[in-house]
Amino acid sequence: MYSLIRPLLFSAEPETIHHLTVDLLRRAGNFPVTRRLIHLLFDSPRDPRLEVEAFGIRFKNPVGLAAGYDKAGVAVQGLRGLGFGHVEVGTLTMQAQAGNPRPRVHRLPEAKAIINSMGFPNPGVDTLRLKRGAFGDLRVGVNIGKGKDKPLDRAAEDYCELVRRVHPQADYIALNVSCPNMVDLQKLQQREPLTQLLQAVAATRNSLTPRLPLLLKVSPDLSEAELDDTLDAIFATGVDGIIATNTSTGREGVPARALPLKGGLSGQPLRQRSTEFIRYLAQRTEGRLPIIGLGGIGSPADAIEKLRAGACLVQIFTGLIYAGPGLVRQINLELLRQQAEAYPFRRPAPATAAQPLYAQQKVP
Repeated sequence: MYSLIRPLLFSAEPETIHHLTVDLLRRAGNFPVTRRLIHLLFDSPRDPRLEVEAFGIRFKNPVGLAAGYDKAGVAVQGLRGLGFGHVEVGTLTMQAQAGNPRPRVHRLPEAKAIINSMGFPNPGVDTLRLKRGAFGDLRVGVNIGKGKDKPLDRAAEDYCELVRRVHPQADYIALNVSCPNMVDLQKLQQREPLTQLLQAVAATRNSLTPRLPLLLKVSPDLSEAELDDTLDAIFATGVDGIIATNTSTGREGVPARALPLKGGLSGQPLRQRSTEFIRYLAQRTEGRLPIIGLGGIGSPADAIEKLRAGACLVQIFTGLIYAGPGLVRQINLELLRQQAEAYPFRRPAPATAAQPLYAQQKVP
């Protein structure tokens, strides 16, 4: 069915369609009849073999929605019916932000990819109206980021206050320091500023009850040495997990017409790079650090690839645009079919040295 309506959706401006689908899911989630219909059409099977425990939380299945789709957390009830095990809302900042000028979302159908330069558009953290535990067995993460006008040397002020404000509403909190669409934000990934930031945020998290898992979302453009520095900062500060990976400034695998476009690349061209990141992280940490894997998941095989590489959960976003809302159910059904081989999650065997990252030369 989705293959029939996708040409119509793709005939409109991408961001317009995005807002339309979020609003439709918001409205559908408000009424029992439409909620039930979404469940009947798309919900994933309930099977204990799909359950995953990660950073102290039990998930009904390993498939989640990445941050960026429901920035304001208004459509969680509708998204629940699509069969996700978790939904990550945001990125949210302290104050409302308009983001970068439009057009800022570009489809690349021939590459099954998206380039976006959104710049954290969101209505501000105080508009978030969620309550932890209000969505049954659906887990909800909240992704937070520094405001555009906050200087880097004061970024911790934003992140710490955001942690306080979203704490009553989240099952876990994700720190976005790797978005390429915010000027200089990625400088926070450098070892010293990252360690200082994580120390401050972890101290704030530790002062609140209950203790929520804190996750860090990383860029696929980090070098191996930079990623090692990131892991050192994570283990030194008590961060509970890592999300690998965010969008990329690289342009490998995209058509020539897309090379001048500004923003972060997501979708199929990122699949191999993000999988190699996950494999390196899993081997480097000997499976001790829970990993949420995303980047280029457009099919069940892509999701299983991430799990085999060492992720315990996966997230989708761009793949949903190209494959449709049935993708969540397809992944979970395939996991059940291949459970003996690929699932439940098996941690990679400890290695004396992690395999080198894919494409260690400068990212194109």
